[in-house]
Amino acid sequence: MSYQEVRYAVADRICTITLHRPDARNGYTLRMSDELATAFAQADADEDVRVIVLTGEGKDFCVGADLSSGSLDVAEDDAADGWQEPAGRCSRAIFESSKPVIAAIRGAAVGAGSTIILPADYRLAATDSRFGFVFSRRGIYPEGASTWFLPRLVGMGNALDWMVSGRVFGADEALAAGMVHRLYEADEVLDKAYELARDLVANTAPVSVAVIRQMLYRLSPLDSPEQAHQVDSRLIAGIPKEQDAVEGVMSFLQRRPPEFTGKVPQDVPGWLPWRNRS
Repeated sequence: MSYQEVRYAVADRICTITLHRPDARNGYTLRMSDELATAFAQADADEDVRVIVLTGEGKDFCVGADLSSGSLDVAEDDAADGWQEPAGRCSRAIFESSKPVIAAIRGAAVGAGSTIILPADYRLAATDSRFGFVFSRRGIYPEGASTWFLPRLVGMGNALDWMVSGRVFGADEALAAGMVHRLYEADEVLDKAYELARDLVANTAPVSVAVIRQMLYRLSPLDSPEQAHQVDSRLIAGIPKEQDAVEGVMSFLQRRPPEFTGKVPQDVPGWLPWRNRS
């Protein structure tokens, strides 16, 4: 695909997806949302990609929906069944990814800039980052399935505070609540994201990671551990036949770096209950 508002690059098994409207402070548009969804799908299908880094060009990650036209870019007929709002097109693609996603955030991450990062496995932020679920202050509604993701990250109390008030808050508050994992100086954030990505590439098994991140999202909200135990049991029973499991044990015993050969998504067990489910 020829991307216009997103940049897509792969190097050293790390895919970098960059919001690229720096003159508009990476204001979020319909085109950007569709390009992000396509980019994540492309990375997910590429067996050479092990980790995805999501970032923004320039000083800001994303200032939210581009309101330069005076209104949201949504037509009345978009309310038809099956239509997906723009931020959700990205957050859903991240949620469904079989590759770990690291969000590297600088400057403003407001509105869509806050919602699309919630499904990422890691959120690394600059000390000058600012976040905000500002929808109540615009008379609109939360997007990107953020009312599902946010309470799971920061608890219902923080989610209610941030979403009901619509206030903008700083990186220290986001860190204390658990919305971001670590803070760095602005010029260090992307380097730290790549450092983390390289560690995941070198030391984790791709199939194992793909299954684990989906197990956490799909099974932890259930009202009983029974289904999680059933999935665990079937996965563990299949370990003797999996080369990555053998390699993981042997590399540990031989005190050497592992060389995992499993491929994603083709080697992810097809019987898992969320496979091929939208």
